[in-house]
Parts: sequence; structure tokens; C-alpha cells
Amino acid sequence: MGAVHIGLFVPCFIDAFYPKVGIATLELLERLGCRVDYPFDQTCCGQPMVNAGCHAEAAATEQLFVDNFAAYDAIVAPSGSCVHQVRDNLTAIEQTPAVKHVRENTFELVEYLHDVLEVEAFPWARFPHRVGYHDSCNTLRHLGHGKPSELYGPSFSKPRTMLSKVEGVELVTPDRPDECCGFGGTFSATEPEVSGQMGRDKIADHGRAGADYIVSADTSCLMHQAGCAKRIGAGIQFRHIAEILNGANA
Repeated sequence: MGAVHIGLFVPCFIDAFYPKVGIATLELLERLGCRVDYPFDQTCCGQPMVNAGCHAEAAATEQLFVDNFAAYDAIVAPSGSCVHQVRDNLTAIEQTPAVKHVRENTFELVEYLHDVLEVEAFPWARFPHRVGYHDSCNTLRHLGHGKPSELYGPSFSKPRTMLSKVEGVELVTPDRPDECCGFGGTFSATEPEVSGQMGRDKIADHGRAGADYIVSADTSCLMHQAGCAKRIGAGIQFRHIAEILNGANA
């Protein structure tokens, strides 16, 4: 476990708005015996440009990302949408061995804990609250965090499995657990009325299930829902899963 050299990728909005999530990710990986570095020259992965249809313009950003992370055995990030960008859309540049290495070895935090490290316990963590987990569209459908409701097959959820190992967590399930919260990147800017109503619907669904906290592996979704909750005066709170697994208790 400790022999693997990890490059920590902290996405732009986490760095700017939720730095505690990046710190929790670093601390959690180190608690688990990982050797972790943070490349200080890292910037955006290019996702905003790609989402806006300006993929060719993201070439320089993609190349800088590869330059920063190619030397690491694995790249881990607390953001499913950014990991999806690196894995599936880092194609504006020539697909050199370094690019392929980065694309094949970039992991979202929960899947790295569940699939690679196979973590069985978080003995330092306790979170005595009712938790509703929010499945972001990218992590669920592109990264395989769980089984989407539209598919047949046995149910599973990697993040809920991780949360169930934390003392005191009571997981509650909304009626529509994998419905989009309305953020959708640029969708929330181009369709603000629809996006806002979807966010309010998601919060209400979790509220009916009795959640004290909405938890997710994607801070972008949490940011959107927290804004919606503040506007309607909902008392529900929000946490990134890294914070809880690292030992946050409120």
C-alpha cells in the first residue's frame, strides 16, 4: 500500500471554495499508509472547456495536467466529474504513453478506497447523524459507483459501503436516490430555473427520508444543493464524504 506513489489532484472549485475537502483527502490517504504528493503547478483538468464544446482549446490545459501527474503511480481526486474528464475526455492532445498512463491511473477517491485499497474500517471516524447519500450522475454512471435505477442487476453502492464502516452513521434513502440534483455543470448556468427546481426537489426528497446531512463524493453537486437549501431556509447540512471518512463529526 505504502509503496504506491500518489499524486493528489485537487480540482479548481475545491481549491477555491472547499479547501477542507482537499485537506481531508490528503489526511485520509496518509492515515491509510499512502505516500502522497501534491504537485503545486497543477491547474484545471480542462472539464469546463470540454463541457462548453471548446475541446480543442483545452489542449494546453490537458498537457499541463499530464506534465504534472505523469510521474505518479496513481492520481487520486475527490471529484468524480473531473476524474471522468481525465479518463474519457483527455483527447485534445496526442495520446503519448505518458497521456495514456495518466488516463488509466486516475481514480476518484471512493473508488480508490473501495477498489484499490479495499479499506475495511475507519477506526478514527465517528459521525452520529442520519445521512442521505447523493449519487452524482458522473460517479454513478461513468465511474461505476453503484447500480443506476435504470439498469437490471444486483444493487451495490461503493460510497454507502464506505460510509457504513463509520461508527454512528445512519444511512437513509430518498425515494429517488439517483435522480440528478440539477447542477450539471453549465446546465445550472444556462437553465437556472430548471436547475434550481431540481435542486429543491432533491433536498425535499432527502428531507422526507429524514436526512440531517446530504453527503456526496462531488462537491459541485453539494455546492448547488447547499445554495438551493439556503434560499429556501432548509435546515439540512452538507458534507463531502472525504471529511466524514477522515473523522469529521459535524
